[in-house]
Amino acid sequence: MKNILLIGAGRSASTLIKYLLDNSSAENWKITVADISVELAKQKIGNHPNANAIAFDMNNETQRAGEIAKADIVISMLPATLHLPVAKECLKQKKNLATASYVSKQMRELDAEAKKAGVILLNEIGLDPGIDHLSAMKVIDEIKANGGKMVTFKSYCGGLVAPESNDNPWGYKFTWSPRAVVLAGQTGESAGGTAQYLENGKIKYIPYPRLFTTTDTVLVDGYGKFEAYANRDSLSYKELYGLQEVKNMLRGTLRMHGYCKAWNSFVQLGMTDDNCKVSDSENTTWPSLIESFLPASKGGSVKKKLAKFLHEKENSTVMKKLEWLGIFKNQKIGLKDASPAGILLDLLMRKWSLKPNDKDMVVMQHLFEFKDKKSKLKKITSSLVVIGDDQVNTAMSKTVGLPLAIATKLILNGKINLKGVLVPTVKEIYNSVLAELENFGIKFIEKHN
Repeated sequence: MKNILLIGAGRSASTLIKYLLDNSSAENWKITVADISVELAKQKIGNHPNANAIAFDMNNETQRAGEIAKADIVISMLPATLHLPVAKECLKQKKNLATASYVSKQMRELDAEAKKAGVILLNEIGLDPGIDHLSAMKVIDEIKANGGKMVTFKSYCGGLVAPESNDNPWGYKFTWSPRAVVLAGQTGESAGGTAQYLENGKIKYIPYPRLFTTTDTVLVDGYGKFEAYANRDSLSYKELYGLQEVKNMLRGTLRMHGYCKAWNSFVQLGMTDDNCKVSDSENTTWPSLIESFLPASKGGSVKKKLAKFLHEKENSTVMKKLEWLGIFKNQKIGLKDASPAGILLDLLMRKWSLKPNDKDMVVMQHLFEFKDKKSKLKKITSSLVVIGDDQVNTAMSKTVGLPLAIATKLILNGKINLKGVLVPTVKEIYNSVLAELENFGIKFIEKHN
């Protein structure tokens, strides 16, 4: 029997846990789901005979070491900043580890030690990062194998709301980390505030204040047009994907048409700032807060002043989106010692939450331009759309959890024998994972031009 320790039973872990439970008898697995909330862990496993739920304290070194000691592989669904102590304990006990998070500098530094211990620390095996690597590298390797030379690589991904549940003027609801959405372009994996990409062989920059006004249009057959803003770091993917000679390289985030221009209103106001505190925020009203961010002017409503600041008409589409959020209503914010970003997040959590019967949607598209053996320019567009089933089996949960679950099975069965700190950009990983993902309806549709 093989023992799997899964740390973290949050929303994105639902499909992952279901896959592990569904395959546990055939694969002879025993699964331990560990979470700070034992009630949540119990809820996720139900009464399954091959699983048990435990309360888990990440700061309890004794418990952490004890639970890892029992496992053949550890899956960490913790926040990215908490993976490192788990990884170090896995190395100490020579246990394999899999996560869906970006590889941090500190994690990369464990590569030699992981190889020496004979274990794999597999990261970035979720959606983005994860499925983006798997699908992109499969096509890139095929192009190169046929003698092609890559010219352009562009990749876009978005966690969105499904068309049938798209019932607000923003065309958006939270399907993953709400805080990350509010701070997009300035913190975390998007830290630095300036997007970098490659255009006609030259590095181009988009500073944060212009990020949501410099967008691309992405067409997905059957779903129409989306708009995309650039991710902070597109350049590192040249080396990761072996595209050192590529002339155009861009990775971006997808939103429904019209979202970016409206969101830019909050960027220009300063409402996405998480570094300062609003004085007496608890008793401040929304109109007072908005006015405090506007230049001094005489007369007129806050709505009129904001429209003038944004160079919008009072009845414009952008202003209608802002008014729908309720920012002109004379209501107290009610948050103590809050930052502008924190105040905005609190509002959006109420306005952009999925309703009980809503479905989410994941959209991903890659664009490959290359010259074939005869130096003829060709193009491949590879698109993926996944619609969630319900509030538990969401598209986000599927696309984050299934690659991680499948990779776990492959590692336990010896189908992935690689060692060290890795991401899934090699055939030994991407071929098998992509093949099984198709069984769950996660399949890219390619168009060749």
